[in-house]
Amino acid sequence: MRSKIIALALFAFTATTVAFYPSAQSIGAITPPPLAPPPADALSNERPRVEVVFVLDTTGSMGGLIQAAKEKIWSIASTMAGAQPAPEIRMGLVAYRDKGDAYVTRLVDLSADLDAMYARLMDFQAAGGGDTPESVNQALYDAVHSMSWSQDPAAYKVVFLVGDAPPHMDYRDDVKFPKTLAAAKEMGIVVNTVQCGQVGITTDKWQQIARLGQGRYFQVEQAGNAVALATPFDEKLAKLSTKLDDTRLYYGTAEEKTKGQQKLETADKLHAVSSVESQARRAAFNASESGEANLLGEGELVDDVASGRVDLSAIERDHLPAPLQALAPEEQKAAITETAKRREELQRQIKELADQRSAFLRKNVEEIGGAKDSLDYKIYSAVREQAGKKGLRYEADALDY
Repeated sequence: MRSKIIALALFAFTATTVAFYPSAQSIGAITPPPLAPPPADALSNERPRVEVVFVLDTTGSMGGLIQAAKEKIWSIASTMAGAQPAPEIRMGLVAYRDKGDAYVTRLVDLSADLDAMYARLMDFQAAGGGDTPESVNQALYDAVHSMSWSQDPAAYKVVFLVGDAPPHMDYRDDVKFPKTLAAAKEMGIVVNTVQCGQVGITTDKWQQIARLGQGRYFQVEQAGNAVALATPFDEKLAKLSTKLDDTRLYYGTAEEKTKGQQKLETADKLHAVSSVESQARRAAFNASESGEANLLGEGELVDDVASGRVDLSAIERDHLPAPLQALAPEEQKAAITETAKRREELQRQIKELADQRSAFLRKNVEEIGGAKDSLDYKIYSAVREQAGKKGLRYEADALDY
């Protein structure tokens, strides 16, 4: 495991150098930690908030769209991070099917820990369904009532309902969408709909949901029309992303350090199972101002000490990461300083390559005639318009592919 390797590296620490080496991680071996709802005031009031929940049909006909979502979620996050001022970003997920399937809904709560949400998304596969209508009413109800939405009236709170089949309106034991959408309006939550395919009865209901949800309706092809272009920068960004992850050290009580270890292991899983392109998109997001919360999580020692928020000498020895406990105080300080410098250099390199990647993608998208029919563009256009009403400004070319 990575923690043992980090320990060996730190024991070999000299006065000026610390080395960390990533270890291989078996695919699918890690179960991401559960996402506990944070308190309503958990995020800083100094930055605007973007809170987005994707309500995703995961029945058998949605395989192409689900795969597109797995590839594009980091692009969506990076696009949202491109606002001025840079926002705090929290994402959540409601996967839904229908009664009689393996599940009706499965939830991933709103969180700044996008890694954990993405790891859960990677586990979803398309299956079930078959009778056309799905449990859309239950999915929307859970998105509005079971997520830890903040109480901040200035936050941009938005739901994207993505699917290809209308809701069951014949179930007697669920709350119908007009009532749920009235509650969403009271809570300041905008509901947009993205229809996959062209089933006429879905179009009518999706347009009605968007209208009642104060949102927008979009239609895309069954697989989502997502723009998926590889670039010459992806492989290097993916490698830099792994190195950036390796600079993290978690401290605190045994429970807090366990949570930190789970975050490291979740990142190991993402590097093992996601595409190089997806890892490159994640690197770009994590190096952004908005991506810092996802990169670091809670109780990250290097950032807390380097920023001056925490005095290293005031931390109890058994609360330090195990590798640091064996070092003298001056060696501990030197190790953290060196790691902070290395992290800063890695972030600089990632930002530089991410800018080059974005320029490459914009040029290539223009050459193929643009991407206004893509899932990427339609989500971005809704975000740009709706978040603008909350004071967030997005440039015309802020869309990240």
